[in-house]
Amino acid sequence: MIRILKSGRSAEAKATDASAVRGTVESVLIDVEARGDVALRELSEKFDRWSPPSFRLSQDEIDVCIGALSCRQLDDIKFAQAQIRRFAEIQKAALKDVEVETLPGVVLGHRNIPMNSVGCYVPGGKYPLVASAHMGIVTAKVAGVKRVIAMTPPFQGKPAPAVIAAMALAGADEIYVLGGIQAVAAMAIGTETIAPVDFLVGPGNAYVAEAKRQLFGRVGIDLLAGPTETLVIADGTADAELCATDLLGQAEHGPNSPAILLTTSEQLATQTMDEVERLLGILPTASIAKQAWADFGQVIVCDTDEEMVSEADRIASEHVQVMTRDPDYFLHRMTNYGALFLGPRTNVAYGDKVIGTNHTLPTLGTARFTGGLWVGKFLKTCTYQKVLTDEASVMIGEYCSRLCVLEGFLGHAEQANVRLRRYGARNIPYAEAAE
Repeated sequence: MIRILKSGRSAEAKATDASAVRGTVESVLIDVEARGDVALRELSEKFDRWSPPSFRLSQDEIDVCIGALSCRQLDDIKFAQAQIRRFAEIQKAALKDVEVETLPGVVLGHRNIPMNSVGCYVPGGKYPLVASAHMGIVTAKVAGVKRVIAMTPPFQGKPAPAVIAAMALAGADEIYVLGGIQAVAAMAIGTETIAPVDFLVGPGNAYVAEAKRQLFGRVGIDLLAGPTETLVIADGTADAELCATDLLGQAEHGPNSPAILLTTSEQLATQTMDEVERLLGILPTASIAKQAWADFGQVIVCDTDEEMVSEADRIASEHVQVMTRDPDYFLHRMTNYGALFLGPRTNVAYGDKVIGTNHTLPTLGTARFTGGLWVGKFLKTCTYQKVLTDEASVMIGEYCSRLCVLEGFLGHAEQANVRLRRYGARNIPYAEAAE
């Protein structure tokens, strides 16, 4: 039996928030499409108080940002990018072009073709999210994308040196200091000075996520990345301090970031809630984490591991930290999650920043039907076919003609029949398709 010791905001309250965001985003997208660069400048001044001569950074400006970092900071960025690049290369190697003769004279295949252009959004309003540059740009470049542009908002009134350095080291072809809805709109719609892209990636706040949702179809998107979510699954063997730390470590992302403890131990649940309160007294980002925990934190107690699997799949969290006697039990049974972090020695921050897996992951329950960003998201698997012999064309054509007539597609049937006449030396009149 499931017992909820702490619950978050109601579904009705969340729906009200989403409605307000939708209207704001729609008006901004319309404005950018109508007025282009003029709208971008006005919106950037309004939301970020940022209006440089050019939103695109020159190489000299990029070099200044790189020069502002220490050797240790640059080495740390390079190390993280090396891990992400290595794993993306391993993933790409698992994706093979195929070509096979399925029947005598009939050849089918597919090719994995990189997209031509991608826009990578790197959030930076509250925190300069250096890691998001790695996750989008490095992975796109490993996939073979020719043009990758990157945008990030100003941080404290100027470009964030670490983010710009990470973008440059990752291989971005164009770097812009522009944030929020207007940045996403510029990449997807294009302006007089910014050529549009084919695909958008990157996390962001509720407005950025809604902009991507409204632009989907005009461009592709990686996924709808809402507020960061974390689920800690623990049993009586887990440590309350680790549980509380891992909950609050993600809650600091923003005041609407869900953090959920799912456990079979009511004692651990109580101890973790106590530990959360203790840590909120000393955590430097407690003002954000405290609101997230108050409004979106949950503590759920189950009777069995099986019940925890079922509840975890219902929640379908972005991040799932498992600290139990047998973490692999959940690896082999869970089906709905963005990424798993198995055992107390790992944690979500490792995945967010450096270990090599991608941190752009499904939220808002979308883990039920999609995984996160990976090298395959930047590749289009496109099929082709070849018929090598007259005999093969006639054999397939006879089946095709009859199946087309079955559906009433007589023009389709004639595509087959003309080949039966040409390659089978059979005099099949057009009218025969209707018989």
